[in-house]
Amino acid sequence: MLSSFPTLLPFLLFAFVASITPGPTKILVLSNSARFGVMAAIPIILGACASAAILVLLVGSGAGSALTAWPVMQTVMQWVGVAWLSYLGWQIFSAPAEAIGTQAKDARLGLWGAAGLQWINPKTWMMALAVVSVFAGVGENRLVHVLYLSLAFFVISVPCLGAWALLGAASSRWLHSATAMQRFNRGMALLLLGSAWLSVLA
Repeated sequence: MLSSFPTLLPFLLFAFVASITPGPTKILVLSNSARFGVMAAIPIILGACASAAILVLLVGSGAGSALTAWPVMQTVMQWVGVAWLSYLGWQIFSAPAEAIGTQAKDARLGLWGAAGLQWINPKTWMMALAVVSVFAGVGENRLVHVLYLSLAFFVISVPCLGAWALLGAASSRWLHSATAMQRFNRGMALLLLGSAWLSVLA
C-alpha cells in the first residue's frame, strides 16, 4: 500500500495537524462542550468532519481527469498547495500569545449548521484543494487515493475534534494560559510544515 501511495503517511500527519490545531470549528466545539456538555458537541463534530471529507472527495473526483491529462498542472497545483500550507504554518507559528478561552463564542450549532459552515468557508475549500493537489498523486490509482484520503481525513478528524470537546468539558486550565497556547501553536505549525514538505520529497 505504502509503496504505491508514498504520500499517505505525510497526509496522515497533515490530517492530524489540520484537525487538531485551533480554528473556528474547534472553538465552536470547545465552547459548546464547555457550556452544554460533550453530547452537545457530537453533532457539530460529525457535521464538520463529514462535510470536510466530502469536499475532499468531490474536489478530487472533479479535478482528477484534468490533472491526469495535464501533468504540469498537477506540478503547479502541488507547489501552490505546499506554498499555501507553508503560509498557513507560518500564520499558526506567528499567532499572538492569546488564550483560546478569550476567543470562544457562545454558539450552539447542530449537525447541519456545522456542515454548512465548512461549505461556506473558503479555507475548507483551499484545504481540500491542497489535499488533492499535494497528496493524491497522479495515475490510474488517483481516484482510489482520493477516496482513501477522504476516508482517512474523516477517521482522523472525528477523534481530534472529540479531544477538543473533552477538553472543553473537563479542563480549561492549560489553554487559558497564553504561553501554553503559543507553545501549542508553534508545535502544530512545525508539524504542518513537515507534512507539507515531506509530501513533495517522498
